[in-house]
Amino acid sequence: MPTRYLDDIVVAHRRRAARDERDWRLRREATVARVPRLRAALRASNVTVIAEVKRRSPSRGALAAELDPAEVAREYRDGGAGAISVLTDEEFFGGSLRDLGEVLAAVDLPVLRKDFAVSPNDVLDAAAWGASGVLLIVAALEQAELATLVGLAREIGLDPLVEVHDADELARALDVGADLVGINQRDLRTFAVEPERAVALARRVDPTVVLVAESGIRGRDDAESLAAAGVDALLVGESVVTASSRSEAVRALTGIQRIPRA
Repeated sequence: MPTRYLDDIVVAHRRRAARDERDWRLRREATVARVPRLRAALRASNVTVIAEVKRRSPSRGALAAELDPAEVAREYRDGGAGAISVLTDEEFFGGSLRDLGEVLAAVDLPVLRKDFAVSPNDVLDAAAWGASGVLLIVAALEQAELATLVGLAREIGLDPLVEVHDADELARALDVGADLVGINQRDLRTFAVEPERAVALARRVDPTVVLVAESGIRGRDDAESLAAAGVDALLVGESVVTASSRSEAVRALTGIQRIPRA
């Protein structure tokens, strides 16, 4: 029986959310709406690289546990990244909202809060810290929760990146009107990577939807294959954060022409 990483992570996050006594409705009313930046940045003429600040992984352990988030973000920017993703989960990935804040202070790029959001306060925290977008994982949410969090994110000016792993989850994402969809090639229950998953699902996605391929992108060959399938952006973590030159690792994935899906 494979280890079910996602189940353990979501249980931990729901326990934390249950202890959160902040009234999200009052917080929503106090939140100043912003102009979304993330989705627009992913429709450039070339495929956009979203480079990730990631300290560790539940399956691989430490990747760059002592990294300086600001320094890493500047390296990514210098390599041509069009956006930055920051993993803020603390218990399983070693990140924090402080990492998010340091990245936002260091670079003028759209920044995605990548975490396992299960409550409105998770979305509001992303906005409060200044993120441009927030990750919402279909597999971690009931359909009503997904619809609520997508709507809340848009209401306060965040771009929700709705992550899917298969055709059924893609249908759920599209059913709530997701227009920024991430196809994660890593199964979050086993952490195994299926490198053809994004190519297989991309043909099911309307060209009006901005499509992001996530995980399993090791180099330019992978990036070019995904671009040929009509992917708009690449979210890359382990291969760039562990590189001897992070800027060069990012640069190797840039300059690939975006091919709009028919």
